[in-house]
Amino acid sequence: MPRRSLLFTPGDRPEMLRKAPRAGADALVFDLEDAVAPDRKDEARAAVRDVLADPEFDPDVEVCVRVNPTGIAADDDLQGLLADERAAQRLDSVMLPKVEAADDVETLAGLLDERGAAVPVLALVETAAGVLAAEEIAAVPAVDALAFGAEDLAADLGATRTDEGTEILHAREHVVLAASAAGVDAIDTVYTDFEDADGLREATEFAIELGFDGKLAIHPSQVDPINEAFTPAPERVEWAERVLAAKREADAEDRGVFEVDGEMVDAPLIAQAERVLAYAEAADDI
Repeated sequence: MPRRSLLFTPGDRPEMLRKAPRAGADALVFDLEDAVAPDRKDEARAAVRDVLADPEFDPDVEVCVRVNPTGIAADDDLQGLLADERAAQRLDSVMLPKVEAADDVETLAGLLDERGAAVPVLALVETAAGVLAAEEIAAVPAVDALAFGAEDLAADLGATRTDEGTEILHAREHVVLAASAAGVDAIDTVYTDFEDADGLREATEFAIELGFDGKLAIHPSQVDPINEAFTPAPERVEWAERVLAAKREADAEDRGVFEVDGEMVDAPLIAQAERVLAYAEAADDI
C-alpha cells in the first residue's frame, strides 16, 4: 500500500489520536518525540498505548509511532507501548528520528525483536551525518522507508531555510537515491506552513518530480492536497493499464519484448506502470 501521506499527531493528545484516522492519511504517526514536552513523555506513552489497545480503535491504515532517538528514551517508549498485548498487535511500524548510522536502526530493531514486535522501521534522516550515511541506513533489513527531515538538517548545518529550498536540495536528492537503491520508500519532509495549501501542493509536486513516494504532514488539512498530488492523472492510469495488459499478453505468448503506443517496454517502464496503478488504487480507497 503506498504511503502518500503520513500524518503526525502529538502522543499526549488522546482525543487527536482517536480523530486522526478521519483525515484520510495513508499512515498515522503517533509522535512521542518532538511534539511532546520532556515532562509529558510518560503521559504520552500511556495515551498512545491506551488508544492502540482500545478495541474500538481499528483504522484501516498503517499506524506508526515515532519514538525518541535510540537509547534509554527509545527503550522506555517501547516498554510503555508494548506493555499491552493488543497495543503491540495494533502497531504496524516505528519511526526512528535522528538516525545517523545503520547501528541506530539495528539497535532499535533488536529492542523490537526482544519484545516480540519485529515491525518495520521508518528511518528519519535529519542531520548531516544521517544524510551521508543514508545508503547504509536504507540497506538495514528492518528499514522499510527512509524519511527526510529538512528543518532539523538545516539547523544542524547552520543553513538558512528558503522558499526555494536550494540549501537542502542536494541532501533531499541523496535520500531519494539511497532509498531507491535499497528498494524502500522515500518520504519527503514536512511543509511547515499548514495554512498555505498552494505552497504545499507545489512542494509536493516537486517532491514527486524528485522521486519521493510520499510526504510527511503536520496537520490534517495537509492530507488531501498531498494525496491529490500523488494521485495519477486519468491518462497516466490508462497508459499503465495498457502496459500491464500488453505484458500479460506477452507473457502468455512467451515474448520477452513488446511495445505500447509505439514505445518498447522494459522492466523500468513495467515498474512505473505498477506504481501508477498502486497510487490510483490508493486514491480510489479514500
